[in-house]
Amino acid sequence: NSNTKYFRTEISTMGYEIKSGLHPIVPIMFGDAKLAQNISKNMLDLGIYVIGFSYPVVPQNEARIRVQISAAHSKNQLDRALDAFNKCGKKYGIF
Repeated sequence: NSNTKYFRTEISTMGYEIKSGLHPIVPIMFGDAKLAQNISKNMLDLGIYVIGFSYPVVPQNEARIRVQISAAHSKNQLDRALDAFNKCGKKYGIF
């Protein structure tokens, strides 16, 4: 859907590595489990609920945050999430 395409394009342009595809579940790759957990916590502090996954749920060194995009999300909601990811990316020196 257009929300998924929009989010995937914007998060990639921002500098995050994501798994390719068109699926509404967007894995944002971090590799480091502690980093994924810290960003997940910071995102919640910013009002955005995301889930960090690490080994043994995903392969070793492939820790990620999974974001699930819905057709029911408004552009404003997606932009709030993107803004929070931007803040976290800068805080942790991802880009």
